[in-house]
Amino acid sequence: MRVIGTVGLPGSGKGEAATVARELGIPVVTMGDVIRAECRRRGLDPADHHGEIAQRLREEEGVTAIAERSLPLVEEALNDAGTVLVDGIRSDVEVERFEERFGEDFTLVAVTAPFDLRVERVGVRGRDNVGDGGEALEARDERELGFGMGAAIDRADVTVENTGTLAAFRRRVRSILEGERA
Repeated sequence: MRVIGTVGLPGSGKGEAATVARELGIPVVTMGDVIRAECRRRGLDPADHHGEIAQRLREEEGVTAIAERSLPLVEEALNDAGTVLVDGIRSDVEVERFEERFGEDFTLVAVTAPFDLRVERVGVRGRDNVGDGGEALEARDERELGFGMGAAIDRADVTVENTGTLAAFRRRVRSILEGERA
């Protein structure tokens, strides 16, 4: 059994890492899906309320709320697979929760990229309004770092700097998913 978590600021490449996992037949549990589901449950559009609901869940249910809601999904996926990727860990307390549950079977991978490159990527994917000079991305970074993401990134077992080609990034992620621990 292996549980591999990814952490990184928006546009760093976590979604691409999840795509590589899926291509390898590794189930992916996306923590953001937990938030999107809660938005819909509350009758809100996830595109407009994702950050607000993420914050609210943490206030209402505790700082590990999203990890707690993700754990059953991870455990269910482990029934059918030896490895599961958890996409989008946001804080050091979430890391602690996964470490507590999975121990040595948990590996945290930080995906990093410079701000300017992330602005370009987020703009290309058209999912977020990055604004002039990336102001919206800067605000998202601030929110994510406020959750404890910087501390989570610092705790990573493996760091992948996503500054080269897409092919090189995908190869590095594949090697981690296929068994490299560090």
